[in-house]
Amino acid sequence: MLIRLLRAHLGPYRRTIAVLVLLQLVQTTATLYLPTLNADIIDQGVVAGDTGYILRFGGLMLAISVVQVVGNIGAVYFGARTAAALGRDVRAAVFDRVQSFSAREVATFGAPSLITRTTNDVQQVQMLVVMAFTLMVTAPIMCVGGIVLALGQDVPLSGVLLAVVPVLGIAVSLIIRRMRPLFRTMQTRIDTVNRVLREQITGNRVIRAFVRDTYEQQRFGTANHELTDVSLATGRLMALMFPTVTTVVNLSSVAVVWFGAHRIASGGMEIGALTAFLAYLMQIVMAVMMAAFMFMMVPRAEVCAERIQEVLDTRSSVVPPAEPVTELARHGHLEIRDADFRYPGAEAPVLHGISLVARPGETTAVIGSTGSGKSTLLGLVPRLFDATGGAVLVDGEDVRRLEPALLARTVGMVPQRPYLFAGTVASNLRYGRPGATDDELWRALEVAQAKDFVERLEGGLDAPVAQGGTNVSGGQRQRLAIARTLVQRPEIYLFDDSFSALDYATDAALRLALAEETARATVVIVAQRVSTIRDADRIVVLDEGQIVGTGRHHDLMQDNETYREIVLSQLTEAEAA
Repeated sequence: MLIRLLRAHLGPYRRTIAVLVLLQLVQTTATLYLPTLNADIIDQGVVAGDTGYILRFGGLMLAISVVQVVGNIGAVYFGARTAAALGRDVRAAVFDRVQSFSAREVATFGAPSLITRTTNDVQQVQMLVVMAFTLMVTAPIMCVGGIVLALGQDVPLSGVLLAVVPVLGIAVSLIIRRMRPLFRTMQTRIDTVNRVLREQITGNRVIRAFVRDTYEQQRFGTANHELTDVSLATGRLMALMFPTVTTVVNLSSVAVVWFGAHRIASGGMEIGALTAFLAYLMQIVMAVMMAAFMFMMVPRAEVCAERIQEVLDTRSSVVPPAEPVTELARHGHLEIRDADFRYPGAEAPVLHGISLVARPGETTAVIGSTGSGKSTLLGLVPRLFDATGGAVLVDGEDVRRLEPALLARTVGMVPQRPYLFAGTVASNLRYGRPGATDDELWRALEVAQAKDFVERLEGGLDAPVAQGGTNVSGGQRQRLAIARTLVQRPEIYLFDDSFSALDYATDAALRLALAEETARATVVIVAQRVSTIRDADRIVVLDEGQIVGTGRHHDLMQDNETYREIVLSQLTEAEAA
């Protein structure tokens, strides 16, 4: 998965990578050549007492060092830029894919996991690429080049390398093999910490209301300790890596000096050659250590790449049409024809055989007990998820054939839990129609019974709104969400229990103003409160995902037992009549 992810997103940077590899080759070649020059200076200059030779080759060493430094700086610069660009592109790809998901896919992954995959997982892959460009290109060149040049200094002494390199390779591979499952567990536990923290921040008021601070501290502590435990286990393996490598390096250095001294004493080797051989040994070992450091990061990056690719490979169940319809008659005629909806793996459908028609100029209400499928039914119209059977038609066209932007302009929905974005009142109201004027915003606020409290806010339309609208009350949040939909001016209005947080007086005033504003539009209201829907032109009664009655209030009170039970649970017989 890691190779697949990198191949897909590093393609546009081939030229930059080629320049980077060339610079790494130049600086590594320069690094490898310096010990040979140093050996020549010792043997030909220092031992022979030739000062001119020392100065000439010392100057050459200085020039090569400058080339090495310049090549290294250039390689690090291009490597860092390319890795940062990769991180940006992968984050954008994950974000775009998540934006295309329906509610079903988002629920499958979960918001905390999607956040972790977009941030921490991408960061781990990006860090690996930085290390690869700065270390992994250098390591094999330095290792192979060091071995060749060490052989050039003294072949018999190179036998030490035959023992050192395999031992290092085996030790590193055994440690890395144990690290991979730990890294997968670590990423999962990061998801858990994010989920718990997100719940505690979002549900802070509930926690305080039930005085569950101690319980939540324990819950977060458990998740935190589990992440700490696996991090410590990974850290122990990482800590074991470097002492192991250092021990092998020190033992090999002792062996080289020991055998090299005997070679010099017997006249088979020069002092400069031994110095160069020790330098090449250190370079070979450094190359192995760089590769080991890289390989420590690879398991975690592989796990992260798998998680990222899992998101990128997931296709939304709500697919844009290949040949979309871009124009409608825009009358606002809505028809749901024998629609079914079933969640994947569910034993029974949430909705079954739903058929209803909502016409312009009429208000259609949907009522039913909790869990009867009211919100799910409304979600089929703007394609929050697609019907698994039957069809949803807007002006005679199946919504699955409509261009998404056209459907968004035609259908306006106020969800059961209205969400406001961080910004201002004006930026939230213009969310569906950026070109709306201030007068249009005030008009929408007036209809939504929100004008008075917005005028009292410091800044009016420019008053700040916190993320999620947490700095306003639930009723104010609902009214702002209704005003946002009114600014959009769709042909079909969907209200999913959007008046539940309003008092009866505000509810009545809002419905009266809405009736005038949406007189020519199609209005569908889902509500639990009977007083909200009793005057609707058509009331649809849902029970266990099926329509069990359709008609006006008085007719249903006489003919439909399910509706009668719902009404009498809220009103007396006299009030219902």
